[in-house]
Amino acid sequence: MARRLSYSARFDFSAEKLHEAQMERQYWQDLADGFRMLTPISELDEFSSGPDGMRVVLKQAITRDMLPPVAQTVMMKDMMITRVETLGSYHPEETPGTYTASIPAGPGSLTGEQVLFPTETGCTLRKTTEVKVYIPFVNAKLEQLMLINLVDLFRAEAEYSQFWVGKHLV
Repeated sequence: MARRLSYSARFDFSAEKLHEAQMERQYWQDLADGFRMLTPISELDEFSSGPDGMRVVLKQAITRDMLPPVAQTVMMKDMMITRVETLGSYHPEETPGTYTASIPAGPGSLTGEQVLFPTETGCTLRKTTEVKVYIPFVNAKLEQLMLINLVDLFRAEAEYSQFWVGKHLV
């Protein structure tokens, strides 16, 4: 059974500013560089932006010894995570996007939709995620673990976005 998570990050600047940041390669390169403090391999693999929006591919390795014991029971090697994120062209009411994360020969899937929209005090980026693990007996534990870690990741990325936009665009 898949598990779902909805997470909203609120910002004190406009949706247009956050969209502008995510349309810049340097925003994603700085994010990948920051991940290197946590994991040995983190790279911006692909980036494109244009009138239809942006698409980015990030790759990050998490060494097996960094995984919780329950995850180590199913992952015999380091995890190489490939993350693909999109955000459409800016629309003043709401800008949609998607994201996925995959692990070669991994035990499950992670997909999501995101929407960027203005608020009275700035903007919100809402992410709705679905995770599914295909291994009997440990699937529920691993799905819950993935969601907990996603909340931490989304919080950290929201803090990063707040900092990056404040430093580069405001």
